[in-house]
Amino acid sequence: MADKIYRCEWCLKDQDYIDYHDNVWGKPEHDETKLFEFLNLEGAQAGLSWYTVLKKMDNYKKAFANWDVHKIAKFSDKKKSKLLENPGIIRNKLKVNAVVTNAQNYLKMREEGLTLNDYLWNFVDGQTINNKWEKMSQVPAQTPLSQQISKNLRKRGFKFIGPTIVYAYMQAIGMVDDHLISCISKSSFPK
Repeated sequence: MADKIYRCEWCLKDQDYIDYHDNVWGKPEHDETKLFEFLNLEGAQAGLSWYTVLKKMDNYKKAFANWDVHKIAKFSDKKKSKLLENPGIIRNKLKVNAVVTNAQNYLKMREEGLTLNDYLWNFVDGQTINNKWEKMSQVPAQTPLSQQISKNLRKRGFKFIGPTIVYAYMQAIGMVDDHLISCISKSSFPK
C-alpha cells in the first residue's frame, strides 16, 4: 500500500489548484516579470477567491501585454476601457487602473536603481520565512511584516496592496512558506 501524499487542504479543489500549490505557492520567486505579475494578480483577488484569479491567469497575461511593464505603463484610457469589456479578466475599473499605476510606479523604482526582487527580498534578508504550521487555522491573514511592506508600497504609490493582499503575495512568491508541516511540498522546495 502506497503512502498517502498530504497537501495543504486549501488546494484540493482540482488539479489547477494542486499544480499551483505544488509548483508555485511558497516557492521562492526572483524573476521581475513574475514578481510584478503576482503583485497584480493578488490585488485582482481582493474580495474574491484565489481560485477565480487562478482560472484567469492566462487571460490576464494576454490582456496585460505578457506583463510587459513598459507597455502597461502606457495604457491609454481607451485601452483600459477596452479591458473592462474583457470577460477573461476581473472587470473592475479600480483594479485595472491599479495595474497601470503599479507599472508606472514600478518603473520609477527601476529609475532609482531598485528592482522589485531586491526591494522585496531585502525585507526578509533574502531568505524565505519558513513557518511550521500544523493546521491551516494557524496561518495568519496578515503579519506585522506584511503591514510594513504594504505601508511602504503605498508610499511608493502602488495600489491594491493592503496587508492581507501583501501577505498572500508573500506566500505566492515564496517570501513566506506556509505549507503545513505535514504537506509534501514542505520538504520539496529548495530553501
